[in-house]
Order: sequence, then structure tokens, then C-alpha cells
Amino acid sequence: MSRIVLGVAGGIAAYKACLLLRRFTEADHEVQVVPTATALSFVGETTWAALSGRPAHTSVLADAHEVSHVRLGREADLVVVAPATADLLARAASGRADDLLTNVLLTATCPVVMAPAMHTEMWLHPATQANVATLRSRGVVVLRPAEGRLTGTDSGPGRLPEPEDIEASALAALADAGAVRRMAAQDLAGKKVVISAGGTREALDPVRFVGNSSSGRMGVALARAAVQRGADVTLVAANLAIEPPAAVEVVPVVSTADLAAEMNRLAPSADVVVMAAAPADYTPVRPSATKLKKSGDAGLTVEFTQTTDVLAGLAAARRPGQVVVGFAAETAADEAELVELGTAKLARKGCQLLVLNNVSGGAVFGAADNQVLLLTASGIVGRAAGAKTSVAHAILDAACTVDERNPE
Repeated sequence: MSRIVLGVAGGIAAYKACLLLRRFTEADHEVQVVPTATALSFVGETTWAALSGRPAHTSVLADAHEVSHVRLGREADLVVVAPATADLLARAASGRADDLLTNVLLTATCPVVMAPAMHTEMWLHPATQANVATLRSRGVVVLRPAEGRLTGTDSGPGRLPEPEDIEASALAALADAGAVRRMAAQDLAGKKVVISAGGTREALDPVRFVGNSSSGRMGVALARAAVQRGADVTLVAANLAIEPPAAVEVVPVVSTADLAAEMNRLAPSADVVVMAAAPADYTPVRPSATKLKKSGDAGLTVEFTQTTDVLAGLAAARRPGQVVVGFAAETAADEAELVELGTAKLARKGCQLLVLNNVSGGAVFGAADNQVLLLTASGIVGRAAGAKTSVAHAILDAACTVDERNPE
């Protein structure tokens, strides 16, 4: 169980913080809500107390005998502010201590994650951007706001990220100090990353298909991690079982042929290309134009042909300076066999980095956690285990340094 302080600033998006609070408490985290006085105009103190099981105070004078304005920041494992308004960002950047929340931010020694929400003009204003830069320079993780409908009829960047996206970012910060540094530093800013995710479907007839068990969770986690670190991310999504992050451009596809076409279109302009999707290896030669019917006790014979090898094609077309990352889901008796299978696939595909999963017994698919080996031509360069968002940061770290190990 981790101790999380959830700061809530005074914006209409404060209602979404209730959903974030519920996600934290349902994951067995101990949450203390610290709203600003203005935040209570949007969501009342009773609501915060009922959802968290703790009183929610705004003033440093509340529970003064416990010295809450210092204790909360010192004892927290994580501080999350959602929404973080333009005013709150400005006060935090200038070191103000005029309410309980800003006092917590000044005394916190744990990771701090801030999720901005405001109108587009306010987010893009040079003063706000300077405040964000100041906070990031101090190691604060300031998430990129989503784009979409704002208050009234306005639309644009400045929308609060969805609670699940904030939670994933927060838990990544909680689990990995290195990820905190990279998210705060925006180490992938200016980079274009193209990621595929999910499992393709090959049509047998208009209503049936041949598919696989990939949910797309690992690819979505990679897209989220890359966005957290400042990258411009496009996600080629093949039949995902979960929603993609809001700050990602999504290109939906169905079949392996669709996947190959979109990845080949997008890859030339990318700095990093990650093939996390699970494309079908075979597709029916002649899919039926009408629904296939049962015919007595007779079975069904379908002729298949191999599909395009998407990863090999991307690796063959790789330009200098570009990194191509592949995935291999293998069934292996032990690590030695897994590495042997991965080494052979790495050589066959021609990518620079291969992420190896052992999926024996149905492991990994659809799960929240993952366990991988990271393999290059020089051998194992890393291992990662845990929540897929944390594993995603380890994969991106390896992708960012692969050329240092394997120069052109």
C-alpha cells in the first residue's frame, strides 16, 4: 500500500478527480485528498471525505497540532495534482505557500505528478509554458493535456487526461525513479514514435475471422510511456481490447495487410518504430463473400497462405539513425530456450532490438503485468518485469540506447 496525496485545483475537471480517487482506493492505496478552496466550489468536502474515508482540508490551520502542512508532503510516497490549473502551476513554480496544497508541494520529497487542465489559450500562453518548464526542471512530472472538448463549445489542447491515463502515469512514477526523471526531462521531446498494437484479424467470411489473443495492452502502454516522455506518437491499432491514450494519434487497422500498409506509410518519418502488434502469420486464400453455413456433419477445409512479414519489411527499409523494435511471443521451457528462439528471430527479422515474452500457458496476453527479456545482436541487454507501463519505459530506454551498443 502506498500513501498518495491527491491535490485538486479549482477547475471544472475536478469531477474527474473523483474517478481518479476511486481508481487509487480500489487499488488499495491510501489517499489523502487536498483540494484548494476554489476546488470545493466544484466538488464539496463531503464528497472527498466519503470517497477517501478521510477529511479533506484546504487550510494550513486545519489539524494544526499535527503540522499537516509539513507532515503530508514528508510522509507521501506520491503526490498527484489533477486537475492542475494555470493558477496552481504558477503558484507551484513560484514557490508560493498560501494554502495546504502548495505547502504540500513545497515539502514533498517523493515524486510529484501534475495533470494540467485549462483552456487552450491559457495552456499555450508563454507564462504557463515557462511555469511548466520550471517545474519540469525541478523533477516534477507535468503531463501533456489531452485535446478535445473543453468548457462550453471550446475544443483544443488543455483537456484533463482521462483518469486511467493519469493513474498509469502516476503508478509509473511511483514504481520507477528513472521513469520520473525521464518524464520530467521530456527526453523524447521532438522524437516521432510509431507503435503498432493489438492482434490482426483475417476474414473467413463477412462475420468470422481468424485472430489471436493479443489485447494491445503492451502497445498501448508503450504509446502512453512515449507520450509521457514528450514524443509525438502514432498508434496503429489492430482491434484493441482497451482504449488508447488520449494524446496519441490512432490509426485503426483490421488485417495484417492493413497493418503492413499503415506501418510502411508511417515508418519513414519515425525516429523509433515499435512492432508490438501480433500480426497473423496466415490468411485465407479465398475468404467467402457470404456467411459460411453448416452442412450436415461435414467439416470445413480452409486453404491459407502466408501474410506479409511486417517487421522484416520495416527492418529492411530502416534508414540510418532509425530504431526498429520487434516483439516475439514464444513458448519456451526455460530462459535458455527463450533466448535461443529470440536470437534466431532477431537474425531473421533484422530489427535492432527484440522484446521477448514467454507466453507458455497463456501468460501475458490481456494481463496488466508483463515480464520480458530485451535482446540485441550482442545478447541480452536488459530484463523488465511488473506493470506494463513500467515495462514500457524499460523498452523505450533500451530503444533509445540501442545504437550506442550497435553503431551503424
